[in-house]
Formats: sequence, C-alpha cells, structure tokens
Amino acid sequence: MRAHRGFILLELMVVVALIALATATVVVGLRDSHQDRLETEALRLGAMLDAARAQSRTSGVPLLWQPDAEGFSLRPADATAATTASTTGTRKGWLHAGTTAQIVQPAGAPVLVLGPEPLTPPQRIELSLGEARLSLVTDGLGPFSVQRGSP
Repeated sequence: MRAHRGFILLELMVVVALIALATATVVVGLRDSHQDRLETEALRLGAMLDAARAQSRTSGVPLLWQPDAEGFSLRPADATAATTASTTGTRKGWLHAGTTAQIVQPAGAPVLVLGPEPLTPPQRIELSLGEARLSLVTDGLGPFSVQRGSP
C-alpha cells in the first residue's frame, strides 16, 4: 500500500474556511460603531463645556455654546469682552461627519449659557449619529456626563 503524503483538498478547504470565519469575527468585533463614535464626541464635548464653565467662572463673563449643522461655536455673551482664551470665540467641527446636537434642556433654548454662576439650571444636549443617540447632561452643579437611553 502507498503511504499518504500531504493534505487532501477537503482538509485544505476546511482550514481556509476556519481562517475566513476567524477573520470575519475579528473584523466585526473591531469595527467602530456609530455608538462608539458618538460616545467619543460626547466625551470631547463634555470636557470642552466643563472647561468653558470653569473659564467663565474665573473671568466673570458668560460663554454661549450653540450647535449648528457642521459643529458648534463657543463665544462670550458680550461680544466686546476682552477674553482671549483659546476656547472663546471658537468654532469647532464634529470629529465624525453626520453628528448632530440639539439643546433639550432648557427647553427651546437656542444657546446654552455656561457660567459664570457656580450653580446653573440643569442642562441637557442630545447628540445623534445615524441611529445612535445619547445625551450629555448636568444638574447645574456637577460636570457634564454621558447618559444613554431616554431621559
């Protein structure tokens, strides 16, 4: 009888199929979802808003945050204010295209007023990217935090 040398075609196909399945599993697991991107946006925005509130408290000048289709702006409430810190009078874009923001609380507010009082009314911003949604909230005293789900 002849000795069997090498692999048969079926064995090679099984190995290739297993490698393809493992690769697909890793790719799906590592994919950056809308929810992950939106959480990155929310954390970035929360840090900026907290820094702006701190700046407003030290300068005594209220800062206004306003979202728009391309991003958001942060500017002094008084256009003649002599505040020249890096976060005032700035316009920032979103990190991920398609991100939108809406001020939910205070209801109907076109801008969010940050400071200079240490205690402000509760504030909520709803962020969305595709089907993903989350909120950035503060009770008016503490820092902004990311909140998933409905309010």
